[in-house]
Amino acid sequence: MRLLEREPSLAALAEYAAEARNGAGRLVLVSGEAGVGKSALVARFQQDLQDGGTRQGHQQDLQDGGTTQDGQQDLPDSRHIQEPPDGRARDDLRDARWSWGMCDGLFTPRPLGPLFDVADQRGGALLELCRTGAGRDELFRGLLRELTEPGTLNVIVVEDIHWADEATLDLLRFLGRRIWNAPVLLIATYRDEGRGADDPLRVTLGDLAAQRSTRRIELAPLSAESVAVLARGSGWEAAALHRLTCGNPFYVTEVVQAGLTQVPPSARDAVLARATRLGGDVRRVLDVAALTGTRVEPRLLESVTGCPPSALDELLGCGLVVEDGQWLRFRHEIARLAVAGAIPAHRVRAVHGRVLAALADMGCDDDARMAFHAEAAADAAAVLRHAPAAARRAAWLTSHREAAAQFARALRFAGEADAATLAALYEGLADEWALLDRWPDAAQAGEQALAQWRKTGNRLREGDALRRLSRVLWNLCRADQAVAAAEAALSVLEPLGPSVELAWAYATFANRRMLLGEHEAAVSLGVRAKAIAERLGATDVLSDVLNTLAVCAAATGGAWAGQLRRALEIALAGRHQDQAGRAFANLCGTHVSEREFAEAERYVTQGLPYCDEHDLTAYATHLRSEHATIMERRGQWAESAALSTELLATDAMSSSCNRLCILRKLGVLRARRGEPGVWEFLEESAEIADRTGEPQQIVPVRLACAEAHWLEGSPDRARDQAELAADASGGCDHWDRGAAAVWLLRTGSARSVRGEVAEPYRLHLDGHLTKAAQVWIDLGCPYDAALTLADVPREPALRQALDLLTGLGAAPAIRLVRQRLRELGVRSLPSGPRATTREHPYGLTERERQVLALLCERHSNLEIAAALFISVRTVGHHVSSILAKLGAPTRNAAADQAIELGLI
Repeated sequence: MRLLEREPSLAALAEYAAEARNGAGRLVLVSGEAGVGKSALVARFQQDLQDGGTRQGHQQDLQDGGTTQDGQQDLPDSRHIQEPPDGRARDDLRDARWSWGMCDGLFTPRPLGPLFDVADQRGGALLELCRTGAGRDELFRGLLRELTEPGTLNVIVVEDIHWADEATLDLLRFLGRRIWNAPVLLIATYRDEGRGADDPLRVTLGDLAAQRSTRRIELAPLSAESVAVLARGSGWEAAALHRLTCGNPFYVTEVVQAGLTQVPPSARDAVLARATRLGGDVRRVLDVAALTGTRVEPRLLESVTGCPPSALDELLGCGLVVEDGQWLRFRHEIARLAVAGAIPAHRVRAVHGRVLAALADMGCDDDARMAFHAEAAADAAAVLRHAPAAARRAAWLTSHREAAAQFARALRFAGEADAATLAALYEGLADEWALLDRWPDAAQAGEQALAQWRKTGNRLREGDALRRLSRVLWNLCRADQAVAAAEAALSVLEPLGPSVELAWAYATFANRRMLLGEHEAAVSLGVRAKAIAERLGATDVLSDVLNTLAVCAAATGGAWAGQLRRALEIALAGRHQDQAGRAFANLCGTHVSEREFAEAERYVTQGLPYCDEHDLTAYATHLRSEHATIMERRGQWAESAALSTELLATDAMSSSCNRLCILRKLGVLRARRGEPGVWEFLEESAEIADRTGEPQQIVPVRLACAEAHWLEGSPDRARDQAELAADASGGCDHWDRGAAAVWLLRTGSARSVRGEVAEPYRLHLDGHLTKAAQVWIDLGCPYDAALTLADVPREPALRQALDLLTGLGAAPAIRLVRQRLRELGVRSLPSGPRATTREHPYGLTERERQVLALLCERHSNLEIAAALFISVRTVGHHVSSILAKLGAPTRNAAADQAIELGLI
């Protein structure tokens, strides 16, 4: 059957292949509904390249009735069709090395299945890494080395990534960031329907969209005209067939080829109609193939069914199943599902049991595959044997959702298991839920693990379970219970003598004390943890405790950066993902607290790819939140609000601490800009902060509330909030203490704060307000500088404050400063945009100039968003404003005008 209406897509693939061959690697995302022809498109593209890329065949398809997606005739046109490469370039494309990987439609996918498929086809060092059980990072790097060797174009196809496990999605992220300068064409196909905003694939696609190597091809259903072409000679009335199938090529093809004389209720009936023509033995082989998965080895079918080779020949002849290298696979997943759904339930369990036994006889070491069939066969012993092993393998490859699913699968069959087995399963599940930022689920599993370990009488495991539970409870803002669990862990483990579990208990309790602002106690506990960790070589504990000690040092004015960098180095060297994520988060957060924004952004740039690729959701969210804080403090309020709003809408907000930071930022930004909805954010953030019991959370939130009341003209309420912040500031660093002290002064409180404060606050408190404002300007904090100048009762300082606030769009503070100027007798007050904006000949803001510069380099909105760390929506707003100010009709016209006028 011909491919209709796919010429533009084939031309695009040819263009991307040529670019990749020239060293500009491409990741092409091919999307569309099930049955729309994604696999057929890629297969046709491969055929075209291997045949020399001739254009005539495609032209004929179109002239025979292909149409565009809007139903208009799509004749060959240079705007849509690129000539295939000629001469040597065409030969280079013809000689491309192809590898195919498949994501299987199992209930719990096999981690990195496509990578192992590619390794099987390519052999060599990559296959050896797979066979020796290498870790995920080694496998990723091994594949990258294999693909980026100079010479032949490497084409990698990963089919059906809507079924991909987390590690495979991370692999796509990994490659997408690194193939932009390599001869690699990576094609990934997926179904684009029925996905929520928090779906892992959708999140991955959003990350990939910002990569320079990414391109998209979206396949639409066929038009009525093309359906008519396919229906010729079938007896079908074209309009009725189009209504029935909605133009889905697979549905159309199956209905037409089934040769039915009446309208079937769905293409499922068309598939089954073809299957019923098979003989009894062959139909049994087809049923086994359908229950086995997307692909199946011929020898497995022979082993399970005892069929002769002729049965496989007849099966291939029916057209539902095709050869795929050494495998057989259904031509389309819809066909497999249709066949599998028609098998009586009583036969399904027996078939899975026979498949499980046959795989065992064949020496199958894919525990995920074995666990799938074991569950379907209701073989509890086999599930408990394979599912935990599959979970551990998935966790090693950082496919944490798959690991959690495998642990949950094992627990469904663990009713007769002993307490130790149950405890280990619940403990594994709790760890995976924690890494996925699903703390309530982690708490339930952790409590079950603790109960089961207590039944065994194993005190070492009981103490460790208490330690693990403490961390989970803390992330649920159940501070008192978390501290009690940490203390209980020590009471159980200390009598047992030094152990890794005891080192972890000390480290965990140190972290609790640090978060409560009890730094002396935290350091004492941390030193004990460090001594045991060093003696036993527990590098994960060592990294964790060095992290805690560094944060304590930062809070008490000591040297912290070297110690925290060392914690990161140890975590990365030991592949301790959780500790590495924490180190990235604290390096960024502490530099933000110290107003060292360039250093903080460096750790955002380094840490985000690591956390995203290793599925460290909580730490990735924290880094994005800190980036929003950087923008807020630098005066980039629109960008900060946009990023914060995006984060709040994601599923990553199950961590209360992450949520309250975002809520605080949005609340204070709305207050500063005079926007509604201030208190719905600040009240929730204050409630969460109080539940944490952490001074570092309470003080910033209470000061945000104080500022909001002050801007609203409620000084008494502002003073109350500032005093609440001061009450909690003893456990904070010199920046938070200084902020609390200045807000006490600003709101007229007679209270004061004990301890050292950061330089701009010290200058403010000593009455050197102009000097303090200059320090804020030097640090890159215009709003803090403006508020400091606003406290100076002199016209020049107030005018400077007014200019800064005008540039920020801080309407409430502008009103306060204008009122103070009037009280001084000033009548001629400035208005309008900030000075830097007025100085630009077209009135462009600083951010608009940055966007315009990237427009002149012909970057897309996605690329601009990635370069400036802002959202695509915010870029769109800036582009619209630029076009309006320049009077340009298009972005290209604006760029041409800017270059001609020398604006860049």
